[in-house]
Amino acid sequence: MATMTTLPRQPDPRPTMRSSPRHDRVIDWLDRYSVDILRISLGVVFLAFGAVKFVDASPAQALVERTLDTLSLGLVSGEAALLMTAVAECFIGITLITGKLLRAGLAVLGASLAGIMSPLVLFFTDMFPSGGPTLEAQYVFKDIVLVAAGLVVAVRALRPDHK
Repeated sequence: MATMTTLPRQPDPRPTMRSSPRHDRVIDWLDRYSVDILRISLGVVFLAFGAVKFVDASPAQALVERTLDTLSLGLVSGEAALLMTAVAECFIGITLITGKLLRAGLAVLGASLAGIMSPLVLFFTDMFPSGGPTLEAQYVFKDIVLVAAGLVVAVRALRPDHK
């Protein structure tokens, strides 16, 4: 059995930043408000995405319908798929903006994000014909940022000491 050796830890070559009262205030402000700003911003994005689906103005309409049709094995398709997505996205947006029913909104967000990212797997050859991503693929790919933002908001909201 091989033994593992550890190399001695080298000192960090970067200079340490000296703290100042102004710097500390900025850090305190960011610590206090940045996740709430992210939560509200994410909520605005989801509310806007949901709202445009109610008025058939979403550029992702066909992709939404096709994805839900595939994921539900044909049980939910067409306008019903679009309406379900619009309601879910608006609910997510409202809960994130207001902070009310936040845990429920985050649960819906988690399920929605799985659906939002699924076209990359379900329709890979359509999304990446001849090697390059289509506009739809780029639209789905940018949702990776929404996933990351949702994770940050969820960590704060799901802590036992969260109010």
